[in-house]
Amino acid sequence: MDIVKKLVAERPDFFSNRPAQQESATRINDFIYMSQGLSNAYMVVTPAGRVVINTGMGFESPVHRKVFDAVCPGPTPYILLTQGHVDHVGGVSLFREPGTQLVAQRNLAACQQDDRRIKAVRESHSSIWFKSALSRAAEGEAAPRPTFVQDVPTADISFDDRYALEVGGTRFELYSTPGGETVDSCVVWLPQHRILFSGNVFGPLFPHFPNFNTVRGDKYRWFEPYLESLRRIRALEPELLITGHFEPIVGKELIRACLDRLEGAVDYVHRETLKGMNTGKDIWTLMREVQLPPELYVGQGYGKVSWAVRTIWESYMGWFKAQATSELYPTQPREVYPDLVELAGIDAVVARGRRKLAAADAEGALLLAEAALAADGADAGALQLALDCHRAILDRSGSVNFWETGWLKTRIEKLEAALRRS
Repeated sequence: MDIVKKLVAERPDFFSNRPAQQESATRINDFIYMSQGLSNAYMVVTPAGRVVINTGMGFESPVHRKVFDAVCPGPTPYILLTQGHVDHVGGVSLFREPGTQLVAQRNLAACQQDDRRIKAVRESHSSIWFKSALSRAAEGEAAPRPTFVQDVPTADISFDDRYALEVGGTRFELYSTPGGETVDSCVVWLPQHRILFSGNVFGPLFPHFPNFNTVRGDKYRWFEPYLESLRRIRALEPELLITGHFEPIVGKELIRACLDRLEGAVDYVHRETLKGMNTGKDIWTLMREVQLPPELYVGQGYGKVSWAVRTIWESYMGWFKAQATSELYPTQPREVYPDLVELAGIDAVVARGRRKLAAADAEGALLLAEAALAADGADAGALQLALDCHRAILDRSGSVNFWETGWLKTRIEKLEAALRRS
């Protein structure tokens, strides 16, 4: 059996969104411990104290610290960060002690600045996917409702390309990998043990196609730094890969096979997209046509090939598709939907949508449903059509992709509520 496909099939449910609530840390080996949550925290125990790698969300960090303290209460000479996203850095202040030094790639501050700039809109968008987890975490707590920006850490030691340190005879090497989720992304390498803490260089799911865009909102990511980071990690030949989420991946051959497959898949999608662009194919056609061949199969539980195609196209060409003059101006087609629906009649629009849905064109039917709802947001027929379209798309998707599934389920809930009110 294809070992990469087998590993994809074995990965745990990413849709659970469970905040940290464990009573004890998970022992990975004789000196490494994991505390799971929305994002994992790790502790490396040495004779000179512990090194904490990532600290989880701020409201989860008391759990992480409690279970780590039960194994090794300190001292904590170093905290190492693999990236600046809040689910990795939120608990830094709780783990800091007198003498603790925080080590991060030099772009940490820039990532934190970006977070501050779009804090309100990012929290609003992110709540679509993480609302239930945050609500459960807040139950029974006297503290204010947690938010996504809970801690803004400042590094004591910043590095550009690489940095090394030693604690209690264990050597830690940090390497910049800007092809990950953030420009301050880095990995932590324990060369004596051939263990790599990769954070989210490859996203939360491994081996899955990377998220060059982020539906919840973030800057586009480029394929070239991703491939360069992948190759840098592969050259280390890790035998144990400890990621930002879920269980470690064990075995040099398996890890190498996954990295080879990811490289091949990303390179293929990039080349096919460019080839299509240069032969005159539009972005929407390429999103439909570019597919991975069976020999380059990887999971699409986080990123999707079709989304990567769009990101690649727009990264090279920008937002103007050169298909309509209206692209240049703020007045968009949605604003004249009510006029078109008025001319055709809302019942006729919904009926045409029904025919498209019956012909398995759920996306086309949804466009008509959205037009009808723009004209009358309480029309029962339009609401039902939109609801049925979302259900059909979700069913067809197999609920594989985290972002797609979360969005569709949220829309279904809202449409069901609107239909009850109509």
